[in-house]
Amino acid sequence: MSGKTSLIVSFTKDEFFEDLKATALEVQNVELEVDGRRVNLEMWDTSGQADYDRLRPTAYPDADVCVICFSVGRPDSLENVLSKWAPEVNHFCPGAALLLVGNKDDLRGAGPCVPPAHAHLVAKKIKAVGYLECSAKTKHGVRHVFEAATRAALKADSWSCFCTIS
Repeated sequence: MSGKTSLIVSFTKDEFFEDLKATALEVQNVELEVDGRRVNLEMWDTSGQADYDRLRPTAYPDADVCVICFSVGRPDSLENVLSKWAPEVNHFCPGAALLLVGNKDDLRGAGPCVPPAHAHLVAKKIKAVGYLECSAKTKHGVRHVFEAATRAALKADSWSCFCTIS
């Protein structure tokens, strides 16, 4: 689990639940002011499980930004970015900006974690607009993730939606 549902809940409700269940597909809307502009973010939280491979593409049309999340505590989840998530997003959202996000940065120091330098290389390889780390649990960097995604959408001069995947 990459923690994307927890990331959205932390941002929209300022709450964290240890045992939050992953969602199949959920849409959240929130107003956010970035650089003096007020925007409405429509966030699509999609399941990364194979059972939802056919449902997930319904979240992609008109996406301006796709936030690809992985857990910094699970190096295999970063490898999935290269093998599954970036190719899927590029196929279904060819014009969308990509933002790579390492979730659960509170796990650093508690075991083997993805080195930030390696994540930056992956971000460059998938042509992401950037790489950020955050923790839904501690709230570290959470707002910054959504501000960065909003800036990427505004830079593209588009407003329609925001989607997240693992």
